[in-house]
Amino acid sequence: MKRYSIFALLRNAISRHRDWPPLWRYPDPKPRYRVVIIGGGGHGLATAYYLAKEHGITDVAVLEKSWLGGGNTGRNTTVIRSNYLWDESAALYEHSLKLWEGLSADLNYNLMLSQRGVLSLAHTLHEVREGIRRANANRLNGIDAEWLTPEQVKTFCPVLNTSPGVRYPILGATLQRRGGIARHDAVAWGLARAVDARGVDIIQNCEVTGIRREGGRAVGVETSRGYIAADKIAIVAAGHSSVLAAMAGVRLPIESHPLQALVSEPVKPVLNCVVMSSTVHVYVSQSDKGELVLGAGIDGFNSYAQRGSFHVIEGQMAALVELFPIFSRMRMMRSWGGIVDVCPDASPIIGKLPVEGLYLNGGWGTGGFKATPGSGWVFAYTIARDEPHPLNAPFQLDRFTTGALIDEHGAAGVAH
Repeated sequence: MKRYSIFALLRNAISRHRDWPPLWRYPDPKPRYRVVIIGGGGHGLATAYYLAKEHGITDVAVLEKSWLGGGNTGRNTTVIRSNYLWDESAALYEHSLKLWEGLSADLNYNLMLSQRGVLSLAHTLHEVREGIRRANANRLNGIDAEWLTPEQVKTFCPVLNTSPGVRYPILGATLQRRGGIARHDAVAWGLARAVDARGVDIIQNCEVTGIRREGGRAVGVETSRGYIAADKIAIVAAGHSSVLAAMAGVRLPIESHPLQALVSEPVKPVLNCVVMSSTVHVYVSQSDKGELVLGAGIDGFNSYAQRGSFHVIEGQMAALVELFPIFSRMRMMRSWGGIVDVCPDASPIIGKLPVEGLYLNGGWGTGGFKATPGSGWVFAYTIARDEPHPLNAPFQLDRFTTGALIDEHGAAGVAH
C-alpha cells in the first residue's frame, strides 16, 4: 500500500494532478439566483454554507474575482481567539470560537485547528491594568482568560526573553488557552467543498464591475462573465467593501489599508503558543511546517496593493529579536500583504445597507479570520430573515449615526 501511494503521488505529479477529482464544481453562472454573494473568501463561503445548512437556501452563487483563497483568506496570520473587551464583540467572537471548535467535524475536513493558547504581553503598568481588566471582562462573559505573572509567562513560553533588563520588560500577560491557529487554505477548501455539496455555485474568475439598481432596490450584478440577477446581494469582499458599496451609491465609513505578514525559514518546533505584543509591535506563531509567522500593524497609507512597506518589516524584526533573541539568526523567506477594511471603531459592519436587497459583511480590520464561521453564521441569518440576529444587531451601519460605537482598537494583535 505504501509503494502504491508513492507511485500514485508520482503519477499525479507528472500529470500535473489532472487526474485528481476536484473538490468542487466549476459551473457557469446562471442568469438569476436567489442570493448572490460577492467574495469567495472565508466569510463569503461561510455565509453560503450557513445559508444552505441552517436556512435551506441553496439557490446561491458565490462570485470570486480570482481564485478561492487568493484574497485575505490566504493572506493572514491564522490566529483564532475570542478575548475581546466589549460585551458585543465578546459574544460574537466567542460564538465564532465555539463554531471553530466543531468545524472540522462539521465539514468532515481537517482545518488543522490548534488551540495552543494566545499570550498577550504587558510591558507597561498601563498594559498590566488593561490586561487584568480585559481578563476580568472576559470571565464575566464566560470566556476563558487568565492573568500570568512574568514567572508564569516564562513557564508557559520558555523561549521568551523575560529578563528585567530589556528595553520593554515583560510585566505579565493575559492568556486564552482556547485560542490558537488554524490552516487558512484548509478553511477555504473545506468550506468550498461543503457549499458545493449543498448545491451552491462557486463562480471563480468572475469580477463584479457594477451593481444594478431599479426603483431603489439592488436587482443584480454586472460581472466580467455577464449580468446576473438576484433577489438579494451580499457584499463580503474584505478590502474592497467601500468600492463595491459605491457601485450601488452607498458611502461607507471605511478605510482600506495594507496589512503585511512574513514567514521565516522552517525550523523544528520551538514556539508552543501565539505571542502578541502591542508595545514592541509584533505577534508571532509557528506553523505546522515550522515557519515563524509574523504580523504587525497596518501600513498607515491607504492602498489596495497586496504588499507592504519595508519599514514595517524592519520594525517587526527588531521586535521579534527583542522578545526572542534565539531567533536573531533566522532568515525570513517571504512576505505578503492583505487589504483590510477598518471602521472608525475597529469593529465590523454586518447587516442591511440603505439600498433594499443589499447587505454588507465587512470592516473587520485585522480581526476577520478568527471570526470566519461566526460571521458567516450571523450574516446568513440576517440575509435569510431580513433582520439581524441579536449577536450582530449591535454591528449595524446606523451605529455611526446613533453614536453606539464598539471601540475595539485595543483588541487587535498589535493595535490598528
